[in-house]
Amino acid sequence: MQIEFPRRYFAKFAAMVAAASGTPLLLSQDQQAQRGAARAANPVPRNSHQHNGIYYFSGTGSNDGYGREDHILVTDPFEKHVTRTMEALKRSLERAGCTMDSILHLEVFLCLPHADNIPLPTGKARFDAHKAQYDALNKIYGTYFSPGKAPSRACMAVEWIPGDSLIEMVGSALVVSPNPAG
Repeated sequence: MQIEFPRRYFAKFAAMVAAASGTPLLLSQDQQAQRGAARAANPVPRNSHQHNGIYYFSGTGSNDGYGREDHILVTDPFEKHVTRTMEALKRSLERAGCTMDSILHLEVFLCLPHADNIPLPTGKARFDAHKAQYDALNKIYGTYFSPGKAPSRACMAVEWIPGDSLIEMVGSALVVSPNPAG
């Protein structure tokens, strides 16, 4: 059994009434006109990750925006992963007309390195390793924002992050200077 939402139900009902009575379906025409007007008012394409003045970014890691020749590995120092991720995020924000200070919220994912030559810690040693990453993140993270402008943030430890990265950031930022190129 499929649950119908009220708007969808109403649209189907209006279509049936219009078909039965032979009258044009005004609701459908009105909705199409509204969508066209919304597109004209907001020329930013839907796939640009911007909506109503907010830029939504996802999956920014330590190898994003860097060429194959400048790819780092999970065996590289965690601090290098953080710095490169923050730099990639900053470039992405600037291209979208945002600044680091216009970030509204960040979700930060950290993982321990998975490599044949690095044993994964267990128990308290695992907690201590994640805590060391968290402390290193905070030391670098704070340098990217004006005093008192760091955004709200959630930080989570996960098992794995794609792309040989030990950190990934997802979030949203207010567009402060819209880029006409989109």
